[in-house]
Amino acid sequence: MSLSLTDRSLVEPVVRRLNVLRPLSAEARASLEYAMLEGLQRAGSGEDLITEGDPIDSVRIVLSGWLCRYKTLEDGRRQIVNFIFPGESCDAHAFLLPVMDHSIATLTPAVYAEIKRARFESLVAADRSLAEALWCETLVNNAVQREWAINLGRRTALERAAHLFCEIFERLRPVGMVDGNSCIMPITQMDLADATGLSVVHLNRTIQELRASGLIVLRDRALTIPDLDALKDAALFSPSYLQLYRRG
Repeated sequence: MSLSLTDRSLVEPVVRRLNVLRPLSAEARASLEYAMLEGLQRAGSGEDLITEGDPIDSVRIVLSGWLCRYKTLEDGRRQIVNFIFPGESCDAHAFLLPVMDHSIATLTPAVYAEIKRARFESLVAADRSLAEALWCETLVNNAVQREWAINLGRRTALERAAHLFCEIFERLRPVGMVDGNSCIMPITQMDLADATGLSVVHLNRTIQELRASGLIVLRDRALTIPDLDALKDAALFSPSYLQLYRRG
């Protein structure tokens, strides 16, 4: 079975991201591509793909759109604990646990692949390069969570917002979603506030401060960073935890 150009463009972000973490064999790439295309699903904005407490019987891999992991307190307050971008899986190894400990929702319309546990386990068992790439992704997700904990616990409001913008930009780069010094920014200030632990008012003031300093431009659902090094300095940001560049 051969893939059309349309099929390849749909699954390419996943292959590109995993190849950054571990080079995939031709066999692993082909098997993963077919499995993803067989399990294609679509969701509108604001839909829960899985909620806290649900049993886990499959792996979901994002092909397009933005998602988030979140927790909600009893009074309705929401904390976004991570974003999920095209090319990333929604916890490749979560099915090893009986139930989800958080929820995953779409922030924009999304296309994703849902691969049942048995099929997924056979894929990783058949090819070491795919197994290692997915474990690397899990380790990177853990590193991202540590950085987000530092954001909430120690960074100032300006550093939090600047750090998040740097991370989004760098995570979108490997999957070809950065154009020069710009990338899409299709989410609301409420989403950004819930990710940084700030009120919407405080976040808005912080964004205005970043704008006034010439560090970012937010317009027409796009983020432009005129000087990425300057924004990284303001955020105390180092991309090493994202493991974006293979040694050698």
